[in-house]
Order: sequence, then structure tokens, then C-alpha cells
Amino acid sequence: MNIICRIFPIMIFFTACQNDGIKADLIIRNAVIWTGNDENTEAQAMALSGDTIMALGTNADMMQFSGANTEVIDLKGRFVIPGFIDSHVHLISGGRSLLSVDLRDAGTPEEFTGRIAAFAGKLQPNEWIFEANWDHTLWGGALPQKGWIDNFTSKNPVAVFRLDGHMVLANSLALAIAGIDKNTPDVSGGTIVRDKLGNPTGILKDNAINLLTDKIPPMSEKQRLNCFQNAINYFLSNGVTTVHDVDGFNKDFESYSTALHLRNAGELKVRIYSAMPLNEWDRLAKMKRDDDKWLKTGCLKGFVDGSLGSHTAAFQDVYSDKKDDKGLFLNTEDDLYKWISASDRAGLQVFVHAIGDLAIHTLLNIYERVTLENGGRDRRFRIEHTQHLLPSDIKRFAKLKVIASMQPYHCIDDGRWAEEYIGAQRIKTTYAFKSLIEDNAVLSFGSDWSVAPASPVMGIYAAVTRSTLDGKNPNGWVPEQKISVREALKAYTKNAAYASFDENIKGTLETGKLADFVVLNENIFKTEPSQIKNIKVLQTFVGGKMVYENMDK
Repeated sequence: MNIICRIFPIMIFFTACQNDGIKADLIIRNAVIWTGNDENTEAQAMALSGDTIMALGTNADMMQFSGANTEVIDLKGRFVIPGFIDSHVHLISGGRSLLSVDLRDAGTPEEFTGRIAAFAGKLQPNEWIFEANWDHTLWGGALPQKGWIDNFTSKNPVAVFRLDGHMVLANSLALAIAGIDKNTPDVSGGTIVRDKLGNPTGILKDNAINLLTDKIPPMSEKQRLNCFQNAINYFLSNGVTTVHDVDGFNKDFESYSTALHLRNAGELKVRIYSAMPLNEWDRLAKMKRDDDKWLKTGCLKGFVDGSLGSHTAAFQDVYSDKKDDKGLFLNTEDDLYKWISASDRAGLQVFVHAIGDLAIHTLLNIYERVTLENGGRDRRFRIEHTQHLLPSDIKRFAKLKVIASMQPYHCIDDGRWAEEYIGAQRIKTTYAFKSLIEDNAVLSFGSDWSVAPASPVMGIYAAVTRSTLDGKNPNGWVPEQKISVREALKAYTKNAAYASFDENIKGTLETGKLADFVVLNENIFKTEPSQIKNIKVLQTFVGGKMVYENMDK
């Protein structure tokens, strides 16, 4: 029998099961299955028992597991891959964005204002307007101001975020609720943008945003569940079967309790790795955890700096378009070291957001120091975003065993304007996918949703083509950093499972692993790179159950 199996004892077990007459619950046949297993990369069919893969092989091999109650699905040559793992999402805020005004493609100030005005017209007085994900680079770079929207939102507080989440536009009503005015002092690690008279324009950056969000009423359980369910349905439609939720215990966007309730009721459809804020490491260390294959925690998320688009990413040298600006740190180096060291001693996994080259360099130094001081263990430190690297730091990822948790869609978005911000030299090691892989770093891919679409297909397209959204780089922006489809797929599956200590149960399609997989309408390896973005998810299976289907695509 030609059963694909990497682990010899498991192959013996399932051969014995067959001899004992154990039959599959589901058989997938007539497929092109990319397993992600480097030793046996392809199969034609797959047999499942419950939520687990029994075996993979030829149609004939797998039909030997068929019994009277076995369901058989003929995929008629369609392409099957392991379920996508999105290693960086903001679950609740992303779900809320699906229910709010969408400003992502608003191309002019007039369109920006018009969409908010139309949305406000549908609301009851005092209902907040959130999220929106605007992008001021689409209309030339002028930041929006409260005066653009005040006339249309006098009864509704507004807190709409730039798509990177590091700037928010508040209207006058929201600023009044938060008590932010001309006399409000500046904030460490943040900026209150002011006009020439010192009055707030409505734009708040990074830590200054907390002045506003601290005054926003918490979501009700019903609102939270609605956001959560909308997010889950969105993930499944994109073939995402596991997410790493970096806001799992965030006080404003906490999703863990909702996920726990659904998990306990047997109603959770996406697997979740849930993070707590880094400065609350002691809370997580003392928490009685109830981890399983559906929901787990044990990780912490922190910040070094802000974002490139908000001019708050921290660089060694000044921004090319702002000669007095190097960005900023959201937390001090001393605090970051203290929290990371303590978290690591407690056996917790640490993720830290770092975007600018100074932020990444500083974080690598802290990781190196903590590793030396705390001794050897399988800690899997992660740097979230890993966007702008000093050339000398690229080799340090593999050396220090630090995972580069990256979001390739940002490359084709930021590539429209990044050179204006940081110059022609620094962009050579921006989103340096290829250089990191060549130096044996582990890349784990995600979306940063709702900052970017939670579409792994679009992420693979971005990593493989680096063709910017404005169509001005058809051969790739910084093309020497393109990677292969196989490398990008691995970053969304096998490597992403490794990034959460789950490589033994998911990330590849192998005997004994969870039956999480996706059916695509095309073989991604045979698709022209420029057409990868058009590939559709037809079906999504989690634990052997089909949880999404759209065969009309």
C-alpha cells in the first residue's frame, strides 16, 4: 500500500487499523493534494477519521478505507492544500470593521467625507463610528481633519483609524468626550497633531490614541459576539483555519472569553492562538489555562514602535521626507527588556511589533540578551512585521532562532510610497523575504487584518510578484526580494504552525494530523504569478468538516 506517511509508527498503526476493519468517515479522492511534507509532497486522495487524517495516497489506496457509512467526495482534479494559518490578526476589531464604514479605497477627501456622512445618516444618536481603515496616501498625503466631518457627525462620536491602526481621526464630539483640547499635554510615545494655534486637528498617533479609546464605552457581549462571528465567517471564506489573535486579551478588543464560550459549546469553527498584552505577562503566568486544539494561549504581544505610514516607525536615521523625524518608541527599551525577560522566565512565548530598523535592531539585542541570561530552551521569539531591516541584522534571525512574522500584502501596499519616506537605499532591505530565507530564517506569514485583507491568496501573490497595488511595479517592487510560491505557501502553513508550537498537529497534511484543508479552483503552482490573486477558495474544511463552500466561484 502506497500510504504517504512521515512517522513510521503511525503508518503501522493505521495499517493495523485497516486490518482490523476500521473505516474512514470521509474520503477525498480525485484531487491534487499538496501536503506540505517535504518528503512526500503530493497525493491523490486522503482518508479521514473524525477530525484526523488517517492516510494519504492514491485513489485505490484510500478507497480501501471505505465502508457503509463513509462519505466520499470526488474533487474532480481540484487542488487541495493544508488550511491556511494567519499568524497575525486583530479578530474583534477586524470583525467590527466589517460592520462599519469602509474608507480603505476612498481616493479623495470628498469621498472620505461623503462615506462617513452617509454612514452617520443610518445611525442613532450617540452611536460611535469606528474602524474604517482610511489611507491618506491615496489623495496625496494630507491628513484628514475633524473639520472635514464635524458638520455630518454632530450627534455621533467618530474614531476612524488609518489602515495601519497607528493613527485615528476623531471628530469634535469624540475629542470632547475624551477631554482632549488645546491644554491637553503631549503623550510619551504618541502625538496629538495640532494646528498652528495648538488646537487638536483630530489626528491622534499611537499612545495618544489611548486618551480617546479609554473613554469609549465597552462593547456589549452581543456586539462582541456579532463582531466575532463576522470575523470567523470571513476567515473561512478565505481558507483560513487557524488565526493568531494578537488582541485576544486586549481590554478594548478582547476575544478570548467569546472564543472560550463557543469552544465549550462546540461551536468554534476556527482554531485560535490568543495573545495577552506583554506588560500583563504576570497575569498570563498565573492564569489557569484551558488549552486544546481549538483554543489556546501562552503568548504575549508587545510593541517597540509605530508604523511607517504614520511616521512613527523608529529608524536609526531620519525619514527622507521629514528631516527632523526618526519615529518613536511606544515603550522604553528598559521596560521591553524587563517584560520580555520575565515572560521568558515564566515559559511564555513573546511576540513584539517592530517595524523600523532601529526598533528591530533594539529588539534583536533584547532577545539576544534574554537568551544568554535565561539559558537554552525552545522559546521561539517572534518579531511581528519585521519590515525595515538593517542589512547587518538579517543574519541574526537564524542565529538567534527568532521567527520573522511578516505580512506580505503590506509590501504591495506600502511599496506605492515607501521610497518617498525612507529613500532608495533603505528600501533594499524592506520586506526582505528572500534575504531572510537565504540566511535560513523562519518566515511565518499573516495578514494583520483588518490592516490588510485576511486573504492568504493575496498574500502569496504579494510575496511572489511584489507588484504594487497602483500597478506601477509590474515586475516587482524591489524584485530581488521575491520568493517562490512554495516558500510563500510554507510560510502560511508549516512555518505558521511552528510559530505557535503546533507543527506536530497542523500545518501539513500528514497521517495523524488535524484534517484542516482548503480546496482551491486552480493549482497555484501552475498559475501564472500575475494571476495568483484571482485564485478562489471553493471549500474550507476544519477538523474534517466542511465549514465553507462556494463552488460557483
